[in-house]
Amino acid sequence: MSRLYGESHRQLQRRFDTERLADRIEERLFREHVTDDDRAFIERVDMLFLATADAHGRPNCSYKGGDPGFVRVIDPRTLVFPNYDGNGMYLSMGNVLENPSIGLLFIDFANQKRLRVNGVARIVPADSVDPPYPEAQFIVQVSVQQVFPNCPRYIHKQQQIEPSQFVPRPSVRTPVPGWKRMEWARDVLPVGDPACSPESSEPRDR
Repeated sequence: MSRLYGESHRQLQRRFDTERLADRIEERLFREHVTDDDRAFIERVDMLFLATADAHGRPNCSYKGGDPGFVRVIDPRTLVFPNYDGNGMYLSMGNVLENPSIGLLFIDFANQKRLRVNGVARIVPADSVDPPYPEAQFIVQVSVQQVFPNCPRYIHKQQQIEPSQFVPRPSVRTPVPGWKRMEWARDVLPVGDPACSPESSEPRDR
C-alpha cells in the first residue's frame, strides 16, 4: 500500500508510464518527518505558499512571507509560523478551522529548490511559542505528515531586490499599508488598528 498515492494518481501514472518512477520517488525521497536538511532549508527561506480547502472542498491558495526563519521547525514532526495582520478575510485560516488538512510549498528561487510539506494544522495562541513573533495575531501549528522535494527544473531563477518593509520586526514600528487609508477601507477597520492612529506612519502605496 502506498502512503502517498491513491487510485486517481495511479491512473495517470499508468497512462504515462511513470508508475515505476513514482514508486522510486516514494521509496527514496518521501518521508513522514522533517530531516535536518529539510529544517535548514525551511528556516532559511522567507516565503511559502499555503493550500487549504473549506469543509466543502473549495480550495484556497495564499502566500505567506516573513523574514528568514519565520517558519520554525519545533521537532521533526512539528512546525509553526505566525499569522500577521492582513485584509481581515481569513480565507486560509478560516478553512483551517473547519478542514485542518493543509499543504505547504517552500521555494528558493535564487537556488532553484522547492519542498512540499503536507500535514494537519491548528491555530494556537500567539504567546505559545518562545521567542514570540512580533505582532503575530496567532500561530499556525502544523503536525507534519508528508515531506518530499519536487523537481526544480521549472523554477525561474530570481533574486530578491529587498525584503518587505511590512514584516513585523522587534523594536521597529511597522508601517501602515496604503490601502488601509483608502476611502473604501478606513471606516471599517478593526477597533485599535494602527492605521486609525494619527501617530501612525505615512501612507504607503501598497
